[in-house]
Amino acid sequence: MSVSELTRIESDSIGSLEVPGSAYYGVQSLRAKQNFPITQRRLNPCFIRNLVRVKKAAAVTNRRAQELDASKAEAIVRACNEILEGKLLDQFIVDAIQGGAGTSANMNANEVIANRAIELLGGQKGDYSVVHPNDHVNMAQSTNDVIPSAGKLTVLELVPLLTAQLNRLENALLAKSREFDHVLKMGRTQLQDAVPMRLGQTFHSYASVIARDIRRIECAQHPMYTLNMGGTAIGTAINVSSFYFHNIVRELSEETGYPLMQAADLFDATENLDGFVEVSSALKTCAVDLSKMCNDLRLLASGPKTGLAEINLPAKQNGSSIMPGKINPVIPEVVSQVAFAVIGNDMTITMAAEGGQMELNAFEPVLFDRLFDSLESMTHAVQTLVDNCITGITANEARCKQLVDGSVGIATALCPFIGYKKSAEVAKLALKTGRSVREVVLEEKLLTAQQLDTVLDPRRMTTPLAMHEPVALAE
Repeated sequence: MSVSELTRIESDSIGSLEVPGSAYYGVQSLRAKQNFPITQRRLNPCFIRNLVRVKKAAAVTNRRAQELDASKAEAIVRACNEILEGKLLDQFIVDAIQGGAGTSANMNANEVIANRAIELLGGQKGDYSVVHPNDHVNMAQSTNDVIPSAGKLTVLELVPLLTAQLNRLENALLAKSREFDHVLKMGRTQLQDAVPMRLGQTFHSYASVIARDIRRIECAQHPMYTLNMGGTAIGTAINVSSFYFHNIVRELSEETGYPLMQAADLFDATENLDGFVEVSSALKTCAVDLSKMCNDLRLLASGPKTGLAEINLPAKQNGSSIMPGKINPVIPEVVSQVAFAVIGNDMTITMAAEGGQMELNAFEPVLFDRLFDSLESMTHAVQTLVDNCITGITANEARCKQLVDGSVGIATALCPFIGYKKSAEVAKLALKTGRSVREVVLEEKLLTAQQLDTVLDPRRMTTPLAMHEPVALAE
């Protein structure tokens, strides 16, 4: 094969470039690859699929509007279906972060689809007289309605993957709360002894906050169902037929299976990205909750000989290259690290949404890159947290009992019977002498052993409102 056969010349408004002869992408994709060597990461595959779904729905709608030749439309749809089956993904070469509000990503899709459609019609790649990337594949569209719509569809695709793992986490935590319901442990505030509780209550509180996170994330995704498709450049629907305008979202809804709707104000939907900020905010909140829980797990498992050691985390790998036998809480650690990244992503997303001017936000590429990263990394983090940590946690019951018995925190339960001042004196004396609270109370003849059996009953101390129920003390 000669050098000329290895390449083809393509031109755009900037000039001409040699494009590899075998490439399905074209001059605009290649120029973007040269201009934006930023992350060295390509577009998210899920985002690519949703870009292609938009193109497919547009081709079908334009054909039905009798604006696009049936043979061209059929070839475009076939090309789209091939990409949706996983073919030609290596032809999407533009960087995930790019200038131009996503025009490069949009044109990469247009060129790949056009060149494959050209082949299906018997032509040669690069012969855009057969199927043109702009005139045919991008018909009645703009980067400014295609990219945000594809972004919303991607969020709708990724959110259920995350919430499925969060549901698994909630269920695993609830199972542990039942398993550990009988285990009495010391509660702590500000890392100091507080009052007794049950280990099951600790895990139930974790399950409760995760359930709240799930509801928050599912609610935050609702704005993703509203698209600005049909608005084209700024919301005026320039270059769009009436049929296309009124049917593109319905066609896209049928293609994706989502109950999509067209925005009532297309200008608003084109220039404002607050819906994505809402999703990111819900993810950030979840990340905060996950990391707080993982901090607790690491503390509760600390030691194992010189820390709290109230629970045992599954041993997953050696913890040190120098200290033999050391096992670290690597799963909670990695979840916290993902949480830190998600919180940082949220700041980037916030600033990208704020940075838009007038009728368009040019910073969607970095917003989507960070939002998709948050969704996917959190999904994987929660999965490993469930599989490699939560389900394998065991309780060190003897250690929990030892710490409760040795704590002065149970003196709080004495307050209704001997008063706060006397209870504080008991606590101080117990700390000073090393005797238990029970021993001090008996020695000081403040209550009888039978009375203490009732007042210091573990179930009574750890059950909400039980302390307010009448207590029959022996005379």
